[in-house]
Amino acid sequence: MKSLTVLFFCVITFSVTVKSVTAQGFVANYDETNVPAYNLPEILKTNKGKEVKTIQEWEKKRRPELLQIFEAEMFGKLPKENIKTSYELQEINKIALAGKAVRKQVKITFENNGKNAALHLLIYLPKDVDKPVPLFIGANFYGNHTTQPDPAIVITENWVRNNNDYGITENKATEVSRGVRAYRWPVEFIIENGYGLATYYYGDIDPDYDDGFQNGIHTLFYRKGQTKPNDDDWASIAAWGWGLSSALDYFVSDNTIDAKKIAVIGHSRLGKAALHAGVYDERFAMVISNNSGCGGAALSKRAFGETVGRINTSFPHWFNTNFKKYNENEAALSFDQHMFISLVAPRPVYVASAVEDQWADPKGEFLSLQKAAAVYKLYGLENLSDEKMPKVDQPLIKGHTGYHIRSGKHNLLKYDWEQYIAFANKHLK
Repeated sequence: MKSLTVLFFCVITFSVTVKSVTAQGFVANYDETNVPAYNLPEILKTNKGKEVKTIQEWEKKRRPELLQIFEAEMFGKLPKENIKTSYELQEINKIALAGKAVRKQVKITFENNGKNAALHLLIYLPKDVDKPVPLFIGANFYGNHTTQPDPAIVITENWVRNNNDYGITENKATEVSRGVRAYRWPVEFIIENGYGLATYYYGDIDPDYDDGFQNGIHTLFYRKGQTKPNDDDWASIAAWGWGLSSALDYFVSDNTIDAKKIAVIGHSRLGKAALHAGVYDERFAMVISNNSGCGGAALSKRAFGETVGRINTSFPHWFNTNFKKYNENEAALSFDQHMFISLVAPRPVYVASAVEDQWADPKGEFLSLQKAAAVYKLYGLENLSDEKMPKVDQPLIKGHTGYHIRSGKHNLLKYDWEQYIAFANKHLK
């Protein structure tokens, strides 16, 4: 543990100097000595206190229990109703990226209760490949057109968060923002390594602001007389994850994509959505969380950086109403995020942090993955449950679990993708 202590002494020294009180009055803790004493609930023990010793007990009893807990208390229940879904291939370019790739743009339309919504899927695939290819899928923050400078990529017409640097005002995307986030989506690098890449704008499914769930996919599922989700119904994080699963539905129908080798990836709040999609849709072959922090990979009970109260106050639409009873009350949680990550098992999972992103609690992200690895051990799979937190920029991959803490700030960079490609090479090829 000596190396772990030294690492986080350095991080804490940096972070304390930027400690501040948020606009809502929450004090962000970046000091390990101020982390409250806590006991993590046991993953391999049922609600009735019975120890889980076999894979069958995990799959038939404990895993379903945990899914229900997270549905009821945090993310909300996904709708079970099947709705009308149609696919339209709006464009295909077989000489994209200077002839290196095939680009597709697919419109997925959902219809129910007299209403409709559409998800616009942007896909890049390696060219001249004689078999279906494995693929990464992740949602993006400002529209598909921001992920690459190509002028043929459709600009979203949905609500977009204002950003002066990207030329976004009045919540409308324009040509000015084309390609501004391309550095987060190194398509050529991904293609050169034999993988496809797909993305969709998360606002297609649910625009990211609190309007009582009147402007997104939720309204298609309201029952007669219903005007908002129930306290334990799905909120925005679950909806964005649902969108990722909807994209996977399309992949199944596309014979150029290997739908059994799909890795779901997400950064920040969309890292939370990627985890949600990977947990609730076991068709995803691999799950990757990049800087997902509170409500994602990080342990809530540590109350380090962003807390449950802070996230629920700033973003009241992300989680269901029931989760708000844990605002500044993490000690009352009968569950935590190590349990959520464990639900990915036995499929491979990778968690990544950034050393200057103390808001997302890197140590809490690593500890969460480390504790979750108990389920991988149950499956007899190599894991990092007995490993110390690695040093900065020294990735740790053990079997079906991987982790790194990168130099720099809260972001998704090519360095991160290099680790994810290496991890995928072990499990998707």
